Amino acid sequence: MSVHAARTPSPQPQILLRETIGSIAVLTLNRPAARNSLSEAMIAGLHAELNDISSDKAVRGVVIAAHGPAFSAGHDMKELTARRTDPDRGRAFFAEMMNACSAMMQAIVHLPKPVVAAVQGIATAAGCQLVASCDLAIASEAASFATPGVDIGLFCSTPMVALSRNVPRKQAMEMLLTGEPIPAVRAREIGLVNRVVPAGTEREAAIALAQKVALKSAHTIKLGKEAFYRQAEMSLADAYRYAAEVMTENMMARDAEEGIGAFIEKRTPTWRDE
Repeated sequence: MSVHAARTPSPQPQILLRETIGSIAVLTLNRPAARNSLSEAMIAGLHAELNDISSDKAVRGVVIAAHGPAFSAGHDMKELTARRTDPDRGRAFFAEMMNACSAMMQAIVHLPKPVVAAVQGIATAAGCQLVASCDLAIASEAASFATPGVDIGLFCSTPMVALSRNVPRKQAMEMLLTGEPIPAVRAREIGLVNRVVPAGTEREAAIALAQKVALKSAHTIKLGKEAFYRQAEMSLADAYRYAAEVMTENMMARDAEEGIGAFIEKRTPTWRDE
């Protein structure tokens, strides 16, 4: 009787990868077989990394990229559907997931550092929401964007929040009501992405853009990013009142004093990020 050694199960690949390139943290969605859908674990992983990066002074910018043909197909519908057998037909889990995803998206907005999306393929539903939640976005010529929930009886209500804050209302409504994808060039025209680059160069282009911002004072970027999103929700008068307060506070910062002095003296400023 022959005895065969038990096979050691191969380790499961990490669903979210993090690497550091200079002062830029690159977070890569790594569920290509599942079209990088935002599972419970993926959402939690992204949120945890963002929280860690927030207090890491060595990181001055973030790029969110993805492996495989899709950037992200949105929520993991198989994971959600499996909870239909719960006593409440999944209601509690659905609420938990939507709130967790919304909190993660807001963590991107509240991060005191620039976040750049590098979109190589399709970004649909919550995947499109992820792109819209980033401060900046670089898209491959091969990328496309859609909020197709309406096609399966599930209106993209949470993706709508980020989408409608990026593109004009009529364009957002067309995407939401028809579910039809738009190509990268159209996404740039309506303001969903900043630039469209040749396929295969989007990751490097996103890193280069993040590095360009990383050369600025981190304190100034923190103040400015927070102010940008806060004033956008205010009336014109309130926005100007608030922005004047921010500018005054910014003028008192050491980096503003240094930067203005360097400009007048025609030299390169030395930032202390304070």
